[in-house]
Amino acid sequence: MKKYIIPITLMVTLVGCKNKEETKEIPKEPFCLNESFMSKTDVETVHKQVVTEGIHLTGSIESNPDKVIHFVSLVDGVISKTYFSLGDAVTQGQVLAEMYSTNLGALQAELNALNAQIEVAKVELNAREQMFEDKVSSNKELIEAQSNLRVLESEKQKVERHLSLFNASNSKNVFQIKAPTSGIITVKNINSGTTVADKGEPLFSISDLNNVWAMANIYSTDIARIHSGMDVEIKTLSYPDEIFSGKISVISQVLDENAKVLKARIVLSNRNFRLKPGMIADITALKYTDTEKVAVPTSSLVFFDNKNHVLVYKSACDIEIREVSLYTKRNETTYIESGLEENEKIITKNQLLIFEALNN
Repeated sequence: MKKYIIPITLMVTLVGCKNKEETKEIPKEPFCLNESFMSKTDVETVHKQVVTEGIHLTGSIESNPDKVIHFVSLVDGVISKTYFSLGDAVTQGQVLAEMYSTNLGALQAELNALNAQIEVAKVELNAREQMFEDKVSSNKELIEAQSNLRVLESEKQKVERHLSLFNASNSKNVFQIKAPTSGIITVKNINSGTTVADKGEPLFSISDLNNVWAMANIYSTDIARIHSGMDVEIKTLSYPDEIFSGKISVISQVLDENAKVLKARIVLSNRNFRLKPGMIADITALKYTDTEKVAVPTSSLVFFDNKNHVLVYKSACDIEIREVSLYTKRNETTYIESGLEENEKIITKNQLLIFEALNN
């Protein structure tokens, strides 16, 4: 039996037709600011300004020691009541405290005794005058009676002045302690029950805060650059967005023993008592030069890839990222060395968002 092997060849023919399509480049649309975003953007024209160097100093706000009154008691006693707190505004003559004192009882007793003696002296004087008219008494005896009355009345006036000086209250049998001037209570050392010693430590201090001092610390490296009359700008943590302006009026000629710095005094008008003694102050002394540079707001700079940039605005669809070199900075102003010309326009608000959009 014959076996036939029939080879079957399966031929798979793959015919690939590959059509090459040309890749068309889609032109990139320019970035444009729409009206909505433009309303949230600020554009400023830059100008040249005289470069003002800022010398940074530390310091604090202090009350003017020439306008601070420290109240010291002239008698011993015990505080029975107080009517004020630290930081209160007080007016001249306002009762601030009351004090029991044995001195009050002694003065009142002396006053009562003098009143009685004066009554007796008046009666005796009347009698002497009558006797002198009747030629029973001599002129010498009359003069003695008159002199005795005058002495007693003088002693009474002295006691009354003491009682008035200590603001004695006959109805309450206490000394009333009154504010000697108007101002702000900056020190308080008494409360109800406090024992007060004659000529001891101040019971309280009242400061006139209509004008305060900013005391700046001048370190050795800055002594040669700081002088009296320099304009200064002062910022505080309490008012970070506000600048208080003043001038250096006096520079101490003796180093502070503890801080090893010279102290510079800046007198500031303190409207509404906004500046409080004890506040920390960030002080910048301004040194003017003859150099002019293009000035931009420091907040308008964009720092990217270790370089500084600004966004130069030409139109809503023509905004350029421009690298700039800095000359120096002072507070909120930066002076440009190169990369930006006077009268060019830059974006100063929301520039970071625009920078990201242009970069992408």
